[in-house]
Amino acid sequence: MKSIRAILAWGLVLAMLSACETEPIPSADPPTHLIRDVIIIDGTGEQRREGAVRIRSGRIIETGSLEILPGDIVIDGGGQVLAPGFIDTHSHADEELFDQPGALAAVSQGITTIVIGQDGSSPFPLFDFRLQLLDNPVAINVAAYSGHNTIRRHVLGENYQHLATEPEIAVMSQFLREDMLAGALGLATGLEYDPGIYSSTQEVIALARVASGFGGRYISHVRSEDRWFLQAIDEIIEIAREADIPVQVSHIKLAMTSLWGRAGEITGKMEKARAAGIEITADIYPYEYWQSNMLVLLPERDITDRSEVEFALSEIAPPDGMWFTQFDPQPEYVGKTLTAIAALRGSDPVSVFMELIAESEAMREETGEGADMIIGTSMKEDDIRNLLKWPHSNICTDGSLADLHPRGAGAFTRVLGRYVREQGLLSLEEAVHKMTGLSARHMGLEDRGFIRPGAAADLVLFDPDIIIDRATPENPAALSSGISRVWVNGRVVYENGSETSQRPGRFIGRPD
Repeated sequence: MKSIRAILAWGLVLAMLSACETEPIPSADPPTHLIRDVIIIDGTGEQRREGAVRIRSGRIIETGSLEILPGDIVIDGGGQVLAPGFIDTHSHADEELFDQPGALAAVSQGITTIVIGQDGSSPFPLFDFRLQLLDNPVAINVAAYSGHNTIRRHVLGENYQHLATEPEIAVMSQFLREDMLAGALGLATGLEYDPGIYSSTQEVIALARVASGFGGRYISHVRSEDRWFLQAIDEIIEIAREADIPVQVSHIKLAMTSLWGRAGEITGKMEKARAAGIEITADIYPYEYWQSNMLVLLPERDITDRSEVEFALSEIAPPDGMWFTQFDPQPEYVGKTLTAIAALRGSDPVSVFMELIAESEAMREETGEGADMIIGTSMKEDDIRNLLKWPHSNICTDGSLADLHPRGAGAFTRVLGRYVREQGLLSLEEAVHKMTGLSARHMGLEDRGFIRPGAAADLVLFDPDIIIDRATPENPAALSSGISRVWVNGRVVYENGSETSQRPGRFIGRPD
């Protein structure tokens, strides 16, 4: 009886919360906005068409060949493309969102909805985050997963280097239920990171079953993106089958020399699973380099194992392709490659890597916070192209609003400029679909990602002839070119190369 009462109480609170997150209904007839003279690419993957879109009260009410009506506020699209707002299915923008509520790095590349809680780390508890969004409005919509690493650390504390017991899994399950009741899309894991790296597959399956029971989903930075990548794909397929849950591979990549050229093998394995009834998908960002901490290169977490470091620097991230975006023990190393730092220290890269990670781990133990971050060059262009082309991959950034990796400010426009216009790898309709309708389907979002009557008026107007990313490793905050205007819930959040003062973003909970 107590659990039933708790659920009913949650339901009442969340109903009140959802009412607060919804635009108030004005007493007078609300104005309509007509966006005319545009090429509509509607997010379905179907062919573009000329027309107009009429919006009112944050919703699309008409599309097609529309006449100007009395009272319409007319926006001339100038023959540019009008698409649904882009959905970033793997975002870390929440890390700076309340400091940068205009979310410039996101909206300037057409992103109107971010999905957070990634790599197993999420706001805790999620209900409090929803309240924080109400008190501190932002420009973009936010959906969230519940993070396994966050919950595991909360339950196990710092003594997490072991398989969880049944009572511990039961407590984790209860925290997950609370996040699901608060609107989480599902469960997110980061099985290459602490503390999730110490979890068993059975622990993850038990938690995934909880999410599945709510109609939720599972998204994962899988257990290995290099040495044991194929086994990691087998594991996520097993989780999907055993928990009866849709699964998504986060920022899919082939990040080791022996994996290069095997994208077809990976997508073939996933296609075989799909043919057997497993709903497995992926997201991807269009760069040859990743960003993470140093420890991720050592899965056994033995920072004294020289052979493991040698393997990592020869097979995964070469010293001249690895540079530091954070190193708290000596901040002057930020922006420098491992090769350059080794020269400064008068030693070889392997020895210096071991020195640096020891210094970083010592500071982390002292402060309780991460002390390093690196960008590593590990992928090949041909593999990126093949994974981008896979029909079940959508686009993401894996970035933040103040990222030293250019993906945070340029991933979506890079696809539209480089892989659509310059290379012709994807048609414009295919690329937009991978940024909108397909992303919405993969996240289980029902009223975003399409231009159609009744859908939320999240829209982006852009010039396909000039759109391109400008962010680089040297200038990662450089804004993209070609995005003309962005609407979130019917209100303009970006135009003329700048964010506006509008803050119409909402928390998007899991559909009932």
